[in-house]
Amino acid sequence: MEFIIGLFVIYLIYRLFKGNSKPSAHKPSPKRTPKPFSEKAKVPENRTSSPSIAVRSSSISVSSKSNHTYLDDDDDDFATFTIHTSFGREPEKTTNKQKGRWISEDEQLSVNGRQLTKGFFYFGGVMNSLDGYGIEPSLVDDKRPASSPSVDSEIYTDESLGYWPTYASLSKGCRGAYLDWLASDRSNPNTPIGYVFIYFYGFERRVIENKSNNQITDEEYIAIFEEVLRLNSVFNANRSFRGYSANFLELMALQRPTLLEDRLADIPETNNALSFKVNLATTIANGNPVTAPLALEWLKNTFEYSLKTPARRCEEEFSQLFQIRFSDKFGEGISVKPNKTKLRLSYHAASNGVHGVDLELGDLPDPSILKGPIKKLIPIAEQCTEELNSYSRYLGKADTSRSDIAALMLLPKELANEANSPVIETFKSWANQIISSNEGLTTVKDFWTHTGTPLPKAFNKKENELVANLAAKAEIGIAPDQRFHHAKLKIDDNIVLFSPGHGEFFEPSSAFNQVSLAIRLGAMVATIDGTVDQHEKLALQTLINHDDKLSPSEKNSLNAYLTWRLNAPVNNTGLKARIEKLGVPQVEFLKRFMLSIALADGKIDASEIKQIEKLYTSLGLDKSLVTSDIHAFASSKQPISATSKDASIDKSTFQLDEGILAMHESDTNDAKSMLESIFAVDEEAELEVSPTADVNEEGLDSPYKELFETLIAKESWPRKEVHELCSKLNIMVDGALETINDWAYDKVDAPVLDDDGDIYVDLEIVEELKG
Repeated sequence: MEFIIGLFVIYLIYRLFKGNSKPSAHKPSPKRTPKPFSEKAKVPENRTSSPSIAVRSSSISVSSKSNHTYLDDDDDDFATFTIHTSFGREPEKTTNKQKGRWISEDEQLSVNGRQLTKGFFYFGGVMNSLDGYGIEPSLVDDKRPASSPSVDSEIYTDESLGYWPTYASLSKGCRGAYLDWLASDRSNPNTPIGYVFIYFYGFERRVIENKSNNQITDEEYIAIFEEVLRLNSVFNANRSFRGYSANFLELMALQRPTLLEDRLADIPETNNALSFKVNLATTIANGNPVTAPLALEWLKNTFEYSLKTPARRCEEEFSQLFQIRFSDKFGEGISVKPNKTKLRLSYHAASNGVHGVDLELGDLPDPSILKGPIKKLIPIAEQCTEELNSYSRYLGKADTSRSDIAALMLLPKELANEANSPVIETFKSWANQIISSNEGLTTVKDFWTHTGTPLPKAFNKKENELVANLAAKAEIGIAPDQRFHHAKLKIDDNIVLFSPGHGEFFEPSSAFNQVSLAIRLGAMVATIDGTVDQHEKLALQTLINHDDKLSPSEKNSLNAYLTWRLNAPVNNTGLKARIEKLGVPQVEFLKRFMLSIALADGKIDASEIKQIEKLYTSLGLDKSLVTSDIHAFASSKQPISATSKDASIDKSTFQLDEGILAMHESDTNDAKSMLESIFAVDEEAELEVSPTADVNEEGLDSPYKELFETLIAKESWPRKEVHELCSKLNIMVDGALETINDWAYDKVDAPVLDDDGDIYVDLEIVEELKG
């Protein structure tokens, strides 16, 4: 009953509207196929619309814009009836009785004082539109008044270039501007898009009217295809024309597939593409699997999923990564059974004077409506999005490029390897030279020059990650590596390189962590007098090389870490407070460990005793006990002695467990645990870089703040909805998006909104802005 009431209300409003409107040559036919109308329907952006009428009724919602109709079931309680009355100006009568005809590409005409050296349009005074209502929109009538030829750089336009512009309904000034454009090379990207649409309408009529006869030769057909393809390239910035023209190119290819089979790759991508549906249906009908490229096209053309910012901003990289991850999971492809729903495709023309075209496709299924395969593809798309997130955010910043080394470092390994960057090769050559000639020891500043970016004011997490990533891409290891050595690089520090590096699957063992802690303490002792004795260094190297629990990769890493510790400033941060909490046995162990390193050369002189006293003091120990502790240690255990790097050390007399970490095997675990409690991971706060003076500390001004707070409620918005929000706030869409993104750049050096027809919100940037 509610449905019947709803239909009755629709009829009453229709009668009311019909009774109050003037007769129009463009009155829509009730039999005419409705054009799709949604934010993704490609409607010329400069077409005007008039106020709408909203009526509360049943649970059905109908909105009509001229002959555009759509249903909206978002509101279960009310229906909104939107009736737009934008039919354009009433065409003036013409005295031209000449029958309209198609002007071929190479035919030349003189029209209203202009010499047109190129055809591709309809010319005359009498020609009905294909739908039988009114004059053919693209028909150029030289009897209709037009302004004189203009040499102004600014192209004239007024309100007569309405929602569905037609040559007949244009003002005198607009007709003149259109003829000026036809007389030019038709390539000015600043041309009002309404003029381009009038020109495009002619191609639609020419191809659709003659789809089943031989009026268009193959040569002309190809020439039309080339011209529309050129227009798509020139006026690609207009989302509406970009979509309509791409769809038309697909229609042409589907109508004469053999003629244009070599040109299919030239057709720009479209949402819900005709050729994609045919390709998918044919693939599945023939029993072939859905391959990675076709699966990605399916994701792009489904209403079940929307690609996120990284996928759109980094389209090529996303495509490459998707195909890799798809192949990892599904191999050659996904098998999909043909469904019972048959494929029915129609082309909806941009021209208001052309019926829709139903395509003859045979007995093909329509698998594009299936949800099951899409559910399998979405997790892969989400994984790829996550992997490209940092790379995408970097490219979203001002003055960045895909060729930046910083960008390359953020790419997944598979994609970075494909890049074969000469920067990586140059860095690798330099690193190997440093390793062979200087034990890998260099400076952070020298290393940073290979990133191709300015030296940062502070070395925080992202800078440490960039260094680690660059080294990893070249298969070089670094020490310290924050992931494994628990120490951060600083701008004025040294850094040690080694090869081979840690590798992708390096996982430090508990023995690695324990020995690295012992190395830190030993390095503090070895450097207390400002120099490192070779015997002390050898004792610490032996600590690493004679531990059977360490893998070769771990030993390489620890030896590099030891070199770094011996060439880095001593850092006692937090140690004194931790030592004060130790019991007597733990303190005694700590003393003996330090003295074993100090006595590694078999002797200890007065100056070294003074340095040990300083170390005792800095660690909160009683320096007056140094001498007695040395005597007690020397009498209880023969000091470790080594005279050269080539000295043979008997494993039975030197072991990590027995020689240094504990006097008895039973004490080993306690000793190592105690070291771990003393040398906890450095918790150094990241240095903050002062914000620029341009940052608006108060945030966005109203009404942009209000718009921003509304937009961040979800990830994507139809442009129509954003336009409505801006209208309520009395601001323009483009200006509002630019203002918000400028503010985001000032705050976090990245845009938060992406305008790709629909408006997308980068929710990760939103979180940064909140922080």
